[in-house]
Amino acid sequence: MKKIIALAAAMLMVAGYAYAGSQWNFYGNARIATFKVDTEIPGSRDTDNYAQSLQSNSRIGATVKASDTVTGGFEYGTGVNVRKLYGEWNFGAGSLLVGQTYTPLNPFYSNQVYNTDEGLADYGGIYSGREAMLRLKFDGFQVALLAPKTTTTLTGYTATDTDIPAIEARYTYSQNNFTVDVMAGYQTYDVLNAAGASISIDSYVLGIGGTINIGQFYLAGDVFTGQNVGLMISMDTGKANGGTPVINAAGNDTNDNNAVGYLVVVGAKINDMFSVEFGYGTTQTDFDETAGNPDDDVTSYYAQATITLAPGVFIVPEIGTIDYEENNQNEIDYIGAKWQINF
Repeated sequence: MKKIIALAAAMLMVAGYAYAGSQWNFYGNARIATFKVDTEIPGSRDTDNYAQSLQSNSRIGATVKASDTVTGGFEYGTGVNVRKLYGEWNFGAGSLLVGQTYTPLNPFYSNQVYNTDEGLADYGGIYSGREAMLRLKFDGFQVALLAPKTTTTLTGYTATDTDIPAIEARYTYSQNNFTVDVMAGYQTYDVLNAAGASISIDSYVLGIGGTINIGQFYLAGDVFTGQNVGLMISMDTGKANGGTPVINAAGNDTNDNNAVGYLVVVGAKINDMFSVEFGYGTTQTDFDETAGNPDDDVTSYYAQATITLAPGVFIVPEIGTIDYEENNQNEIDYIGAKWQINF
């Protein structure tokens, strides 16, 4: 028993020494959304509602420097859910990341705050979220391996086979007043039915984007294309199969869903207290062999101001629209603000 106590004490001393030798930088923020939302519903009564909530992307976390070559970090959101948890080793020529954080297909060009800091992610943006991955990074180039994102909602096909990881990559070129991002992603997997038949589903995304700063003004945007991109990046066309494939009429193959999208953002920093931004994004999807599966489009646009009351304390009033465009789909008009304090 004494040996066990002595061993435990020694382990605690070693852990305490390791902690003391690391540099921990903690951070956090709280975000409250206050919005009035008017939803036009075809064939039904329109709704008009005020909503106020703690945004789920409020967070607390830390970045950690364990040594000159090993760093890491973690981040928790509301719930409590793990947003980030990773370690990164700099081996000289590049770095290896092990854990969960944002994947390469996350350039973040828009600051749209409605719908939990939407950032036009579903409406012309390129956003694949935070995933568990292995990532190599060499200067401006990064490539990551992660689990394929699959769906089992295809008619008659309820099981999947995944043999290889998905891959995402991005190259960023930066100069004093502009950046250019070139992005790509690919994944493949099989779906199976009860009789043992299988269909291979391939998805890919190709995109380019960037930012330009001219004095107090800035311009940002991206454009992407791909096949079955709704399996790899976030997309909201107002329909369950937005950006994803469907089984064809014969039941022996898929009708792939092709998509293109883009966004444009322009803004200006008026002074240290006040800035403005305007954004527009759209996505169009088109099925192969479209019988019974019409094209599906969505557009969103907004205007906002960021009012800084003190360092780390700001309000972002915003007005905008999300238009699902088809005659039988909703249109959402909203006005309100996000309130945020960083600590």
